Amino acid sequence: MADNLEFNDIYQEVKGSWNDGRLRFSKQTVVYKNSKTGKVDSIPVPELTQAQWRRVCLGHGIKLCTSTGHVYKYDGFKDTDLEKISEYFKANYKVELAEKDMCVKGWNWGTAKFNGPLLSFEVSDSPVFEIPLSSVSQCATGKNEVTLEFHQNDDTEVSLMEVRFYVPPTTADEGADPVEAFAQNVLSKADVIQATGDAVCIFRELQCLTPRGRYDIRIYPTFLHLHGKTFDYKIPYTTVLRLFLLPHKDQRQMFFVISLDPPIKQGQTRYHFLILLFSKEEDINLTLNMSEDEVERRFEGKLNKNMSGSLYEMVSRVMKALVNRKITVPGNFQGHSGAQCITCSYKASSGLLYPLERGFIYVHKPPVHLRFEEISCVNFARGTTTTRSFDFEIETKQGSQYTFSSIEREEYGKLFDFVNAKKLSIKNRGFKEGMKAKDDMYSDSDDDQHDAYLERMKQEGKIREEANDSDDSEAGSGEWQRVYQYDSKASASESSGDEADSDDERKKKPAKKAKIVKEKKTRKKEKKQKDIGAPKRPMSAYMLWLNSSRERIKGENPGISVTEISKKAGEMWKQLSKEKKEVIDFCFFFLQREESICSLHFLTYLNPWKYNSFKCVGLQITESLSFSPFCYFVVHRSGMEKQKKLKKTMSER
Repeated sequence: MADNLEFNDIYQEVKGSWNDGRLRFSKQTVVYKNSKTGKVDSIPVPELTQAQWRRVCLGHGIKLCTSTGHVYKYDGFKDTDLEKISEYFKANYKVELAEKDMCVKGWNWGTAKFNGPLLSFEVSDSPVFEIPLSSVSQCATGKNEVTLEFHQNDDTEVSLMEVRFYVPPTTADEGADPVEAFAQNVLSKADVIQATGDAVCIFRELQCLTPRGRYDIRIYPTFLHLHGKTFDYKIPYTTVLRLFLLPHKDQRQMFFVISLDPPIKQGQTRYHFLILLFSKEEDINLTLNMSEDEVERRFEGKLNKNMSGSLYEMVSRVMKALVNRKITVPGNFQGHSGAQCITCSYKASSGLLYPLERGFIYVHKPPVHLRFEEISCVNFARGTTTTRSFDFEIETKQGSQYTFSSIEREEYGKLFDFVNAKKLSIKNRGFKEGMKAKDDMYSDSDDDQHDAYLERMKQEGKIREEANDSDDSEAGSGEWQRVYQYDSKASASESSGDEADSDDERKKKPAKKAKIVKEKKTRKKEKKQKDIGAPKRPMSAYMLWLNSSRERIKGENPGISVTEISKKAGEMWKQLSKEKKEVIDFCFFFLQREESICSLHFLTYLNPWKYNSFKCVGLQITESLSFSPFCYFVVHRSGMEKQKKLKKTMSER
């Protein structure tokens, strides 16, 4: 038998809503992790006292009871899982998994039993429904009635507001009121917040960013009370998910963030995070309203009766001891300026993005916390308003997208290295690795970057100008410039071969000539009249190699843009060996049989004594294992008739 049993898509009922997650049975603990919030419930095996297998609305479920009085219910199992789980419980937990049937008669008259934190309504010793008393927010009594009101959950479409129980009078002479006894049993386990007794300590006039204002924070043993001039909030410690202590970028202030689930409410507004802002220079002397023995017995050395230090340290220390959760701080990340955060904007509000060891958190309006395990991929995008910044996009597995914009381009290298080290999926990895090699990719002009192949294309343009092919050279060189200058219509670079064969298409696109400003400025010679009988110049060796490698580059870099294909191809062309480039340079005009004849005529037109005795027979382009294309071709000396025909053509020209 396996050491662990794991089940996916297991549901846990939380205040009327079903939250999915993963459940794992091990020899030491039973662990359930909520997929939505990331909250982990761990049950030590020695505390398990009872286990029940029941048929419920989502198939089959397991109910686990512990010696501490807690009850855990998990639904979503299959009928075939019963035997496997039952054997595992007997072998490792020494607990029998008993089958328990629910009553479905529909009767509303039965017996109410209090079993720890549950109120069970039973008919004929079979449970009809169970109410977690922790979900009860208020309990009111009448003559023979008890009314229970419940905490509301915003994630549910339909919520249970209240339940009324009719408690019949008893004929016994005990004198105890059954209604009051019923209500006291409910209140003893209910989550009813009552500010009774003295607070453990009080922090005065703390600056709160969300909800905005200054509040007195009263620390009670079971809840946190925020008292402001307008609103009051009572926050149970059971609703606190995480604690964060984050340094401000100015190194003079500190953020203390409390993550809440469910959130606190004010009208229709929900606050999932409580954010406090402290100054590092503010100190406090704190005295707990408890005896030293009681402090030692309850907090086990985590707190002392008399403490002094920075205000943010005292607040975080007290909250950590009462909530019993770890405080998350930034990891090893450091930005370009040395800070542990990045200045950016989210939803038109400026804030700070903190890369943590297990996620990202943005403060402060609105606060966002994203765990790595719920992130599907990230994307680095160009800034929409300026080239001096970029956007960082995060897409979750649920389909939500978060865009953090206006990040300074100097932060790119640090952020990319951090994301890469955390093994997050980068949507445009190929594009960004090229960007990583050059930090000035976001420069305002491409003139700042030296591109050898752009210079080479310019030289070829001059040669074509001297060869009286000025119109064709404008189309060709302009096309190459548009590739390297990130033209918005860069798709024209993919169809350069077709454009070279069609004079009509060149005439229909006069805008291309207008874009070649640099070439026109450098020309000083007057244009010579075009030789109508001159053949067209074929594609260069680089263009031949690019056309044969374009699809492979797209396959290796999913989502890459057209302009970045040329950028990536330029890097790959630089890596080719000199021998392979010489082969491609020599045979670049043998791409197709028809183009080969055209190329042969063109070369013969330039130098009839060197090329007029060769004829192209065939060409094949393949790829080696190192993805470097190579060409091989066959030529043979043509017959006398072909030579005479070529010489006659040349003499006529």
